[in-house]
Amino acid sequence: MYNIKNKTARKIEYTTFSELNMLESDIEEILRNSIEMLCDDEESMLIVGRQVRNQSRGRSDLTAIDNNGNIVLIEIKRDKNDIVGRSEAFEFQAIRYAASYATINEIEDLVEKVYAPYIEKYRDEFELGELTSYELGIRKVNEFLEENNAVSNFNRKQRILLVASNFDEQTLSAVAWLNSNNVDMSCYKLNPYKLNDELFFKIDKILPLPDYDEFYVDITDSPIKQYADKKKITRRVLPKIDKMLEWGVVKEGDIIVPKGKTEEAELLANGNVLVNGEEMSMQTWLKTVFGWSSVETYGFTIHKESGKTLSQIRMEYMVKED
Repeated sequence: MYNIKNKTARKIEYTTFSELNMLESDIEEILRNSIEMLCDDEESMLIVGRQVRNQSRGRSDLTAIDNNGNIVLIEIKRDKNDIVGRSEAFEFQAIRYAASYATINEIEDLVEKVYAPYIEKYRDEFELGELTSYELGIRKVNEFLEENNAVSNFNRKQRILLVASNFDEQTLSAVAWLNSNNVDMSCYKLNPYKLNDELFFKIDKILPLPDYDEFYVDITDSPIKQYADKKKITRRVLPKIDKMLEWGVVKEGDIIVPKGKTEEAELLANGNVLVNGEEMSMQTWLKTVFGWSSVETYGFTIHKESGKTLSQIRMEYMVKED
């Protein structure tokens, strides 16, 4: 990795969490505050718990709800040595925690056992007003699920995300096998880099592997076949805001607003937004507006002039061009 400044490249040096004297709890806190690091722009998560204890006295690192209504368990290890040195396999520890969450059938149950204690612990980060932690938790979870049309899908299944700077072969083999047997488990490599006094994180999703068929360009011989192929567009191949600006379907200076809100921002040429004179990413702006841990960027950003979401504008252009 290189940093380019004034047409000069400076190498960003790889380091380790142990060299930085960072503990697993430090990584946990970073992800708690920036869970979008594990989301693509079509996903979002609401963090609802940290270090949640189950009846067997096990503790899950982070707990979230995603925009499909699934409960998500995020388990973190600093490096491969922390994984190999465990008496219980990393992936099976996570499965035990996920199994305990499978017993939660109602939003009220999740809030009472998990989210309300979390809000109470981090009450300085929430605007409680006259509400109790439980009442605010119910309101925020319902808002998140309703906005994402996921109320009816609440906790129909559980997802597991494993995060470490590196993984041993046995863990990767087990996760690959679990994926092939319909267990929704993903592995993310999170690695630190340094440039002078600045710290950078590089994150890569290494499992499950992408379906390479999604990237192939097929030859079509009829309008019906061509239309069917367009329906196969998936989140892994959807272009981002820089490509939309290049296409001209949105332009620098366009005004965008969050779905269902009145706040406005100006779209910049680099894909960021300008809000009250401050430049920030769309994700950062949307998180501030909605008060969620992360927000599905393109589905929750409205192009003011057209009244359409960025997701709708993008899909219409892709279908038209194909």
